Amino acid sequence: MKIAILSRNPNLYSTRRLKEAGEALGHTVDVIDTMHCYMDITSSRPSVRYKGAPLPRYDAVIPRIGASVTFYGTAVVRQFEMMGTFSINESVAISRSRDKLRSLQLLSRKGIGLPRTGFAHHPDKISDLLKNVGGAPVVIKLLEGTQGIGVVLAETTKAAESIIEAFMGLKANILVQEYIKEAGGADIRCLVIGGKVVAAMKRQAAAGEFRSNLHRGGSAELVRLSPAERKTAIDAAKTMGLGMCGVDILRAKDGPVVMEVNSSPGLEGIELATGKDVASMIFPYIEKTAKLNSTKTKGKG
Repeated sequence: MKIAILSRNPNLYSTRRLKEAGEALGHTVDVIDTMHCYMDITSSRPSVRYKGAPLPRYDAVIPRIGASVTFYGTAVVRQFEMMGTFSINESVAISRSRDKLRSLQLLSRKGIGLPRTGFAHHPDKISDLLKNVGGAPVVIKLLEGTQGIGVVLAETTKAAESIIEAFMGLKANILVQEYIKEAGGADIRCLVIGGKVVAAMKRQAAAGEFRSNLHRGGSAELVRLSPAERKTAIDAAKTMGLGMCGVDILRAKDGPVVMEVNSSPGLEGIELATGKDVASMIFPYIEKTAKLNSTKTKGKG
């Protein structure tokens, strides 16, 4: 098959591994800088141009769209879809996953476990917002934050009120979530491909830190999932309509709760923690699923 990886940097670990894995399986794999693509939008013959020429027809694309370029990146994916190219993660699903509020509302509607969450822009009564999520300590998140940036733990009501007021002064949209103390600063990243959990790792926050992101100095190790955790990850991926994603889960006292569904999960941490060749697992799903004009909107909302 002829496959394109949409990535801004061919030297990134995930991009490099995907290209190596695809070529080892006999596919032709090109890395294309998403932001250097430009589109010819016509009713009869839509195309994507790159470096002064139209791109050839690809059987499939693997979007590696960074959060900072979601708008343009999903437009490029959508153009490939208009040309009949299969995308492992369709444009609508990527946009859906990048909107944290929309994601939580969709997951909630399907009855998937979530931390108690409040959403606000300019609450008249901050105390009531805090009360509705169970009171301090609470986790306060910027809606647009990534990799743990814009996530703050407020251990007291006074601290929470001060942080919320500061974000309000910046006219920022925020999520306020209950703090899952029993998780102990750890979460579980489940890598889901084609409706199956193919790998999972436990990420532990560094000493003095509550965010378990590897970018923030967290460590990772292999973990055994419970049936409930596995089902939660699969249900979350299905609800978001993603063919490949990372589902981040916390172990709460009442069962697993989903923190985030990532449509462009990094492969380095989970391959090192599990010893699995995750990159190679993506291509059998593409081989089985990719058909001309087969892209359709999965999930709802």
